[in-house]
Amino acid sequence: MPTYSYYTADVFSDRIFGGNPLAVFPEASGLTRTQMQKIAAEFNFSETVFVFPPETPQGTKKVRIFTPSTELPFAGHPTVGTAYILALIGAIPPYQETTIYLEEGVGLVPVKIIMEGEKPVYSELKVAQLPELVTDTYALDDLAAILSLSVADFLPGYPPRAFSCGLPFLFIPVKNRDILGKIKLNLTLWSSLLGQSPANSLFVCCFDPESPQSRLYGRMFAPSLGVMEDPATGSAVAALAGYLGALESSREGMNQWTIIQGVEMGRPSNIQLKFQKNNQEITEVSVGGASVLVCQGKMIIPDGETKSPTKGLL
Repeated sequence: MPTYSYYTADVFSDRIFGGNPLAVFPEASGLTRTQMQKIAAEFNFSETVFVFPPETPQGTKKVRIFTPSTELPFAGHPTVGTAYILALIGAIPPYQETTIYLEEGVGLVPVKIIMEGEKPVYSELKVAQLPELVTDTYALDDLAAILSLSVADFLPGYPPRAFSCGLPFLFIPVKNRDILGKIKLNLTLWSSLLGQSPANSLFVCCFDPESPQSRLYGRMFAPSLGVMEDPATGSAVAALAGYLGALESSREGMNQWTIIQGVEMGRPSNIQLKFQKNNQEITEVSVGGASVLVCQGKMIIPDGETKSPTKGLL
């Protein structure tokens, strides 16, 4: 039976048992879509990544990203973590700073990698798709009930809005961290009130009172993706640039934010967000952070399934 090497990393953290776990199969040629989905369910991480040779002249590698229940066209922590693993195992040239291009469902995603010696210490993706507003209406009473909160817990003047950089997220600011910490997702209400919404993944956040222009705390819930809560969500943070950029308080030029996520799960994550705002328009978005290797091994894949092409969402 064929075996495939894999690596796991904690992404958006510089120490193990923090950040968001990720499994990466750096040489996945030969796996079927069904096998990849089963492997992702077996790991049961937020995402598992399968790496293939590039299919375009510009691409460094092609990647396919799976949650335990579905395939995604783009996700932030898998992109950042895959770049880290590829650099760590020597699958890309070991320059002090280099940019690779990962072929994903949303297109070609550039990822900058910074090395110290032979060790990658920081990876930063630049989004292929800038944040777009997702048009929909959301009743505050419904959202409060879904989160087991009251409408009074929401931050006045900051209405819930949805943005997408390939995956849509609904951003819901609340007043403080105490409120953020007491959220309990009502799955039954979520399913009945938001299950069919174009943006039903919820990113609830609050601004740090000591750094309200550069730091916030967040929690992300995505039952439709098989993820009840995620400790670090790069694709949500990328889309968050659309929400933050629309605020009157956002500056022209470069804006830099630190997003802290996963605290309530015991997996604190530190995500760096940068976005360029020119003439009231977002023109560039980058998301980055550290990663750390956790383990490596080999998975034995049973024979008996017909090989399928690696083409997926691209």
